[in-house]
Amino acid sequence: MTSKDQKRELEASLAELRARHRSLDKEIGDLQAAADFDQLKLQRLKKDKLALKDEILRIEAILVPDIIA
Repeated sequence: MTSKDQKRELEASLAELRARHRSLDKEIGDLQAAADFDQLKLQRLKKDKLALKDEILRIEAILVPDIIA
């Protein structure tokens, strides 16, 4: 696999992860808006959202490495 192919694959993964992150954010908001919501489900969704954010940051660090000038 070439570097360009790897970059495209990472960018596609990043777009998918960002979409899932937004979806979880909406789901969390909808759940919290309910009068009687499942606290355990909310915690699970927040944990999943945080894991997605960590993965997004990991991929972003690969795509745009820090360059110390």
